Order: sequence, then structure tokens, then C-alpha cells
Amino acid sequence: MAKGASARAAARRQKDKWKSKRWYSIRAPRNPWSFKMIGETIAEEEELLVGRQFEIMQNELDGDFTKMHVKIKFRIKEVVGNDAITEFVGHDVMKDFVRRQIRRDRGKIDDTIDVVTEDGFFIRIKPFIVTRSSVKGSQKQESRSIARNEVVKFCAKSTWINVQKALMDGSLEESVSKAISKIQPVRAVFFRRSQLIQAGVVLDDGPTLEEIKAEEKVAKEQEGESSEDEGDDRDGTPTEEVTEEETVADSAEEAQEEETSADVDYESLTVAQLKELLKEAGKPVSGKKADLISRLSE
Repeated sequence: MAKGASARAAARRQKDKWKSKRWYSIRAPRNPWSFKMIGETIAEEEELLVGRQFEIMQNELDGDFTKMHVKIKFRIKEVVGNDAITEFVGHDVMKDFVRRQIRRDRGKIDDTIDVVTEDGFFIRIKPFIVTRSSVKGSQKQESRSIARNEVVKFCAKSTWINVQKALMDGSLEESVSKAISKIQPVRAVFFRRSQLIQAGVVLDDGPTLEEIKAEEKVAKEQEGESSEDEGDDRDGTPTEEVTEEETVADSAEEAQEEETSADVDYESLTVAQLKELLKEAGKPVSGKKADLISRLSE
């Protein structure tokens, strides 16, 4: 057998890996996102999914378009059937947004803070402070110390879930901004990055995956029923029954219209007017005036 033919035969005998792969739904954590489906991925085995990173912009996850510059990071921690369950491992603010905040006459203060939450999660947070005017080194150091105290105090009294919510909705940024504003005017305060370094005690709050999938199934069925109803309406199927009283009223109106048309003196009308009446009645408009009048009198 020729060398090229043997190579093609070996290629045919080789197993196609794509046929053995299948699709998995990527779901956000149970709390606070209630296993919301955020994407899909493909893999040959479930074990290959564990540890895989997935990123999504916050406006796509929460619908908050003021957070289009925030990238949320998830990591797949387990696979249940065709669902890949993730955990929140941090966020990043886009570099373009950070660069837009910095100007020549503004002060920039950044820091890196390692904290432990109430439920034992070890996390790293990087605040970024922009002042309205340039500041001295001593003012930077004082502002940095105040921001650090606020973050450490909040995280020590909060669970990892509450810290996530505070980072996403901006409440932690607001508390830090108020504390620093007592010293000097602040233009912007945001957390440039957060990172989960070590997990702690996981609290199973919120609906289960089975409950979420049951709700999704009911929602799909309702969408299918509504689309079928819309299709029936487009096909001309009557949606309301016509009562006997409405039928009698319609016939009375038609009779009244016939009486009105019979009382019209067509001889006094012009040819153009007669043709307009014929057009409305859907009749031919050709011929002399006598022909037009005879058609209208039929």
C-alpha cells in the first residue's frame, strides 16, 4: 500500500474526538445569582471542566449598564448532569476605564488589601481612589489608611456573599468615599480588582438547582403557549365569539346603509362623483353616466 493511502486509512481508523464531546450549560453560583445560566461550553469528560475559567461583563449578568466596564470572573467547581456550577473568584475593571479617570490635575491613590471574611474566605481587594486635585504624599498615606480600615472592618463583619454584593452594587465604594471625603474632596472611588485566594465555609442559601430548572421548564412552556396563541391570531382564528345581539345590530346597520343609498339622487351627481361611489362599492367605473347610475342602482 502506498504511503499516502496508509496514512488516510489510519486517519479513518482514528476516533473522532468531537463526536464524543457534549455541551454543558454554565451556571452562576447559587447565591446571589440563583444558578442563572450565563453561557455554554463543550468538553469530552466532566473532569475536564472542573477548574475552567469563565468571564462575563456585569451588565450582561445583572442588566446594569452602568457596569459595562466591570468583568466578573467565575470558575467551574462541579458538574451536575449537563450543568457546570461555578463559583465567584473575583472581578476586574477594564484598563480603559481606569485610564479615563486619571488627569494631570488629579491625584491617584491605589492599594492592595488582604482580608478574611466572617466565614473564613481569604480575599484580595485593590481599591483605586481619584481625588479632585493633586495631593501630597502625606495626604495619600492618610487616605490609603482610611480606605484600608473601612474595607477590613466591613469584610471582617460580613460573609463572602455580602462582600460580593457590596462590590457589585457599589455600596462598599460609597462607604469608602464618604470616609475619605472628610479629609479631601474625592472624584471617584472604585475597586480595580478583587480576587478569591482561599475558600472558606460555603453557605447553601437560595433555591436549589432542581427548583431553578423546574421554573425554567414552566417558563418555556408558557412561552410556547403564548406563541401558539399568537400564531392562531395571525391565521385568522376568531378570538371572541359574536353574540346574537351584535349580529342583529350589524344587519340593522346594513339595512340602514341600503336605505340611505336608495334615497340618493344619482342624476344630480357628476360623473367623477359617481365613479368614486363605484370604486367604494368595488364595481367597474367605465361607461357613460347612465351606465354608472344603473350599476349603482343595482
